Amino acid sequence: MAGVKLSRRERIKKGIRKRLTGSAERPRLSVYRSNKGIYAQIIDDTTGRTIVSSSSLSKDFSATGNKSEQSKAVGKAVAEKAVAAGISQVVFDRNGYLYHGRIKSLAEGAREGGLLF
Repeated sequence: MAGVKLSRRERIKKGIRKRLTGSAERPRLSVYRSNKGIYAQIIDDTTGRTIVSSSSLSKDFSATGNKSEQSKAVGKAVAEKAVAAGISQVVFDRNGYLYHGRIKSLAEGAREGGLLF
């Protein structure tokens, strides 16, 4: 069953990435989630460079609560780092995941942190 879900996510991801790219003006906010944590990166696709990243498993991360609350905190953290780096608008790449649960919480946290998308 896991193989079916993974192949479905990869198919959705390809369709999303076909029409969504990040630029220097509007970099891409890419999200990855695992069973243990959630990760967010802001990527400039023209240079292939990660500008800002944040993770719920990093050593400097200290939010407690359930996974959705941690996701919201990761979103706020990546937004604060992005605003400090001079980025205010991004393109949200949900990476094949449904916009629901932890992905939605991360997006809401990023919006609260000051990112526009």
